[in-house]
Amino acid sequence: MGKKRVLVGYGIDVDAVANWINTTDGRSQNPTNVSRGIYGATVGIDRLLKLWEKYNIKATWFTPAHTLESFPRQIAKIRDAGHEIGLHGYTHEYVSRLSVTQQLDVLTRSIDTLTIFTGQKPLGFTAPAWSTSPELIPMLEDFGIVYDHSFMHHDVQPYWAPTGNNWTETDYAQDARSWMAPMTALRPSNVVEIPANWHLDDWPPLQPNMGTPGSHGFVDPHLVERLWLEQFDYAYREYETFIFPMSIHPQVSGKPHVILMHERIIEYINKHEGIEWMTFGEMAKEFKEGALQGAKVET
Repeated sequence: MGKKRVLVGYGIDVDAVANWINTTDGRSQNPTNVSRGIYGATVGIDRLLKLWEKYNIKATWFTPAHTLESFPRQIAKIRDAGHEIGLHGYTHEYVSRLSVTQQLDVLTRSIDTLTIFTGQKPLGFTAPAWSTSPELIPMLEDFGIVYDHSFMHHDVQPYWAPTGNNWTETDYAQDARSWMAPMTALRPSNVVEIPANWHLDDWPPLQPNMGTPGSHGFVDPHLVERLWLEQFDYAYREYETFIFPMSIHPQVSGKPHVILMHERIIEYINKHEGIEWMTFGEMAKEFKEGALQGAKVET
């Protein structure tokens, strides 16, 4: 067995109020849900900043521009503590539901807002709800965004994000011959993919969202901890080098029982040799510069 090199990091989606007021169907939001978002932007952020300080971790905070403009003092704490701040839409818009013009408008406004606030152009983007579009990666390329965190071609290796659609939709209104075709070859972009992973996300198991399919909210955090660490154990056994990007939200992981879960996860991971905690932007840089081999994604 060679020398291990494991790049571990947290991506924090600072959705705050944005994801609640983006109801997608135009209905009015329940003010209690808005209060949950405010909790995340205030109590949740403060608790996570304290956690990262305790373990000397620099994390990546993906913030909707709405969160930055609504809670500038809180996001300033993140900036001033030396963490990375990345793109996450304006009001947590589902990219898959936006027109091309809307996608461009949201991305332009978000980049401008974060750049003015931090003094530097954001390196990375994560799609709200990891809901993407065929235009997303080409747009990120055009805007000079270094990396994305929305796709799932791999789970513990970075790779060059493929661009465009390479499949034929099954359209039952058409003759069957119209859709019986294999996928075409994937075309890599110049955007690094730091893969997303629903099984390393705190929201579905730990955030109550009444009436929403796939939402639980009351799962024992020890069960979630075991699920996450078994993924880590497998990767550590099978790979000499890999990345382990975890995705969390202040209004979820800012809760006391989840903070304790993260403390146990961090302390367990730190018992292993070759561990380096870093931002997603630093992971992307390692891959882009050839210091980390990563994966080649192809059909």
